[in-house]
Amino acid sequence: MSFPPKSDLWHVGMLPASFATFLCPASLPALRDRIVWLPDPGPWRYLADPFGVRRGDTTHVFVEAYDYRTKHAVIEHHAFDSALCWQSKDVALTQPVHLSYPYLLEHDGETFMMPESCRAGEVALYRARSFPLGWEKEAVLLCNIRAADATPVFHDGRWWLFFTLVGERGRDRRELHAAYADTLMGSWRLHPQTPALVDQRGARPGGTPFVDATGALVLPVQDCHGTYGAATRFLRFSVLNPEEIRCAHLDARVTGDLLSPRLVDGCHTLSACGDLTLFDAKRVTRSLGRYVIDLQRQLRCKLTR
Repeated sequence: MSFPPKSDLWHVGMLPASFATFLCPASLPALRDRIVWLPDPGPWRYLADPFGVRRGDTTHVFVEAYDYRTKHAVIEHHAFDSALCWQSKDVALTQPVHLSYPYLLEHDGETFMMPESCRAGEVALYRARSFPLGWEKEAVLLCNIRAADATPVFHDGRWWLFFTLVGERGRDRRELHAAYADTLMGSWRLHPQTPALVDQRGARPGGTPFVDATGALVLPVQDCHGTYGAATRFLRFSVLNPEEIRCAHLDARVTGDLLSPRLVDGCHTLSACGDLTLFDAKRVTRSLGRYVIDLQRQLRCKLTR
């Protein structure tokens, strides 16, 4: 471990602009004054992986809320009014395992969330029984698998699930895996070509897929070259069917410095929310304070054994 230890501090913002705006990254610095930032979560905490939905005059934003003091994350809900003024926050979902990447989808009149819970060894789907805070596990789509950042999308008559796998030598930063099903609840089948892509510069899913003007599916992916979540890129699938996958990166690359002069070290999630685009960006710090809280956490663990 390097000394002083390194900390990634992520912040979440909302830009009142279409998702397509991010395909022209050079235009982003001129839009910085329009960005609405979520409140600072306080020392040694960060917010990341934003996904949102609008209901009436309220914008609901769900994020990973991580605390370095516990090395644990829950899913938080933040509410904004029609003028995008912050209203409140609550814990939307918590589990014994670390949760992140609260991917939202609406299907058959219901709202679902697919949070990352790779330490539980499953990809689980939660249904909103009482939106926005009442979530119940509806189904386990994939089991006995350490999948991260699972991203479902319905395209060309079937459901697709893109994800990466946590394993040795940072494989989760360089591999894109795929599964498909006839219905959201499955059964899900791993694609015979999986991993569909091995590339540290853009394989791990990073947000909301969309369909381009040609009808091809485009998936935001993380560029993890140099640092985790260094930038967001876009992966276009020219062929996507149960027998074959062909894909290539678009030219656009969204980095943190385009969105904030302070958060220059990364951007790894982009998600669409109506006429808003949600994103995260980070700065990397090194400090003795992080070393102290790591020691305190290790001491607490020893005392509770």
